[in-house]
Amino acid sequence: MSAQCEVTAKQNQGQPISFFERYLTVWVFLCIVIGIALGDWLPAPFQQLGALEVANVNLPVAVLIWLMVIPMLLKIDFSALHHVREHWRGVGVTLFINWAVKPFSMALLAWLFIRGLFSDWLPAEQIDSYIAGLIILAAAPCTAMVFVWSNLSDGEPHFTLTQVALNDAIMIVAFAPIVGLLLGLSAITVPWATLFLSVVLYIVFPVVIAQIWRRALLRNGGPAALQRVLNILGPISLVALLLTLVLLFGFQGQQILSQPLIIALLAVPILIQVYFNAGLAYWLNRRFGVAHCVAAPSALIGASNFFELAVATAIVLFGFESGAALATVVGVLIEVPVMLSVVRIVNNTQGWYESGLASDGTMAQRE
Repeated sequence: MSAQCEVTAKQNQGQPISFFERYLTVWVFLCIVIGIALGDWLPAPFQQLGALEVANVNLPVAVLIWLMVIPMLLKIDFSALHHVREHWRGVGVTLFINWAVKPFSMALLAWLFIRGLFSDWLPAEQIDSYIAGLIILAAAPCTAMVFVWSNLSDGEPHFTLTQVALNDAIMIVAFAPIVGLLLGLSAITVPWATLFLSVVLYIVFPVVIAQIWRRALLRNGGPAALQRVLNILGPISLVALLLTLVLLFGFQGQQILSQPLIIALLAVPILIQVYFNAGLAYWLNRRFGVAHCVAAPSALIGASNFFELAVATAIVLFGFESGAALATVVGVLIEVPVMLSVVRIVNNTQGWYESGLASDGTMAQRE
């Protein structure tokens, strides 16, 4: 293990995994089951909640996503971007995967499987919508859950913070053009005004509010004041995550129960995309001699998705009952268990990873 990773491991030993994080898959699974059951048994209340819209934006979903994302964004210090120089190889690999590979590989997989191999088993009128949902899902790298994945893999905290801050800054300007480009290539009409509204509501607005709040807390009470607020908001953010899952799966409950084959077919390109991008990022980091405590979170950030933004954008663009919304919800369905499997893979292969670095003679010279 490199000296850098030994320091990181010691730092993370003082940050025990919370009860929620340890059983994250259990809570997510329970919320999915509860949401599907309630959506099937009590469709009328969910239809009423779905009708609470302003300018095509569902208010309950918007409020829950803000409650979930803003506390996470409070942790992000955009001044940490100067750490890019310390981990430039790992940052470069992750940026390449997130912005040059992942959206385009998902579009390719969606065309191959949804429009090609699986088209006979899918409703023809929804195929374009399914493809749109998969593209939206892959177009934004994860922000909130990345801190959990990094902690579980003994990731270098400064790298994770720097990478998330940089991705958030890029997402403000790149998300809409990439989605619009790939939807256009898929011959899907792009409602640009609605797409930009999603970016403002679910990226720009939370980032601005979080950074103004963070600076005010640090100015008036220092790091201790910020930590107190984070401790208070932490449970609120987690409850918002669970309620969002219940609400989303409640909206789609009847579709999921009535179309299990469609759910399985949509999961195929998502699974391939996650493992492909995680594996490619992990391999590239090893080739460039990046320390494992940077390569592990790099692979996880490269593979995971900002599903909160994806779901909200799909709903705003295409509606609750659309194939796009269903495709992004399938992403939520498999996100946590699949990412936990990636965590296990990178942890279990640390010996193999570092043996490759040592054999190249690069451990001492590089990150």
